[in-house]
Amino acid sequence: MSERVSDKTAKVFLARTARSLRSGIRAFTGRISLPLIIVTVWQLASMTGLVSPTLLPSPIHVGETVAYLIGSGDLWRHISASGVRVIQGFAAAAALALILGISMGIFNRLGRFVDFLIQILKPVPPIAWIPLSVLWFGIDEGAKVFIIVLGSFFPILTTTVDAIRQTDQRYVELARTLELPRHLFIRKIMLPGAAPQIMSGLRVGLAMAWMCVVAAELIAASSGVGFLIMDGRAMSQADLVLAGMLTMGVLGKITDDILRAVEQPLILWRPRFKGATRP
Repeated sequence: MSERVSDKTAKVFLARTARSLRSGIRAFTGRISLPLIIVTVWQLASMTGLVSPTLLPSPIHVGETVAYLIGSGDLWRHISASGVRVIQGFAAAAALALILGISMGIFNRLGRFVDFLIQILKPVPPIAWIPLSVLWFGIDEGAKVFIIVLGSFFPILTTTVDAIRQTDQRYVELARTLELPRHLFIRKIMLPGAAPQIMSGLRVGLAMAWMCVVAAELIAASSGVGFLIMDGRAMSQADLVLAGMLTMGVLGKITDDILRAVEQPLILWRPRFKGATRP
């Protein structure tokens, strides 16, 4: 009898494992199908001469360039330089934006006092700050990190303020009725309710940090993925430009996945819609 139960349990386990494996394969195939189609069309266009290899090198040529950069160690040198700048800039921007954003969302007077200046500065692109950043910080790392901070700060700040101010009014009225102390209301109700949107703002800010590192590395940089891209442009090497763009895209994806992995255990109550499976 026990042998039959164990055999049945093993069969159920194997069936579930097979279903999970098939589901994972389907999900992975769905994710990479579009990039594979684009790369295939791109390669065919290069082979048939529809596009100039000088203007748009083939995927194989770009892959060879990436392999050369990896083999020579140059790619890791550029990645580490940009990575340090992005981490420093994003961390500083996140800390400042979260503190100011939560404060603006909670205290109306502070929000009204600061909002006008924020709305004026927000549309100014980070690249426009390069001349001032050089005057203020010189051509050292401080100027580069400052540009990244500016790019990440405003998306995180705006999202944080909106998240705090979208607290459900029913909870606010309930807290007043129960005479809940302000610090408990903020810690137990307001911040947990705003956390999902704040995390989304952090992910947008992180993406902006990777975008701004290219502009930051215009400031007398000798290493970095942005420097690699600009160096390829200066030498008219499109393969080097594309290799740098591909590297930056992969780095942005990896860091976004890390932030998403941190988010999941912190916000277990967040409702998630995985998309309709049928039209």
